[in-house]
Amino acid sequence: MTSGTHTTNYLDTFIAVAPDTRAVTASEPPPKDTPTVARIQFEMLVDAPYVHTSDDVVHASQGARRGISREEFFAKGQPCLRTSPLVKTYGWGVHSDAEGRVALYAVESAEYRELAARDDLKQLQGMRSSRA
Repeated sequence: MTSGTHTTNYLDTFIAVAPDTRAVTASEPPPKDTPTVARIQFEMLVDAPYVHTSDDVVHASQGARRGISREEFFAKGQPCLRTSPLVKTYGWGVHSDAEGRVALYAVESAEYRELAARDDLKQLQGMRSSRA
């Protein structure tokens, strides 16, 4: 990254669902005429685990859809996937590998529980939707 460029990428990190989520099982964000942030992120990640970085996903779902170039978008800090509706509302955890590539894991899955228990990963939670 060049000086002055921000990133949302994490390395060797697991982002668990937000503590105030109502989701007990993961669900697919509904399709809409104009794709939502959640739908864009879901479609990028559900069938392509560990292909995209967080920066790829955040830019596609929030910058590119508004016509903002990647360079301009990351010239200032951007919210990371801890703020994603997938983590806050739809019941998905996000694992970032050693190269910053991300994959989704359903909150009810054994893989999610295994990732959430790993000591070798930085453990984060999704951001709350409301103040505690």
